[in-house]
Amino acid sequence: MKKLDAKFWDIRYFEHNTGWDVGHPTTPFIEFTKTLTDKNISILIPGCGHAYEAEMLHNHGFKNITLLDYSNHAREDFLKRVPKFNPEHYLIGDFFKHSGNYDLILEQTFFCALKPQLRQAYAEKMFNLLNQGGRLVGVLFKFPLTEQGPPFGGNKEEYLGYFAKIFDINKLEDCRNSIKPRMGNELFINLQKPNKDY
Repeated sequence: MKKLDAKFWDIRYFEHNTGWDVGHPTTPFIEFTKTLTDKNISILIPGCGHAYEAEMLHNHGFKNITLLDYSNHAREDFLKRVPKFNPEHYLIGDFFKHSGNYDLILEQTFFCALKPQLRQAYAEKMFNLLNQGGRLVGVLFKFPLTEQGPPFGGNKEEYLGYFAKIFDINKLEDCRNSIKPRMGNELFINLQKPNKDY
């Protein structure tokens, strides 16, 4: 399997080899954003790339947003597009080494870009980054898992195996408002860190 490191992702952005990037926020995130009322919540978007979701949130008055990616090219493109975004809040680095505390983490084509053997570590890292009562919300791809990725697929039963042990599952179901090219291939997740210690 190819090495999915910072160099790999920076080259993908440099060469515009970004088939996952649709150029705008997708419907599940647009609709979910409408449900958010507290614009002071702390938000993390890991593996954010061009971060269209962050641009949308920023334009709607959410200012406590942290972005994280491997690619300097993606960061530069985002900051040119959204010049009023604080550049200190777009971090370059390894998700698994990131530290912080967040009320909301958005998942958009990050999980599927990780090697499948990292998925349990992903679930645990998300749990540790969230404040009590915080949520992990977004979409996961639903198609057969193969070695031919990224993106890497999976299914609901597999995902429940990672998340159900530590999160309250508010939603993990077929996404009903996917964009047309992804219709039938996404699951919407809304997972919550319980308001108690284990």
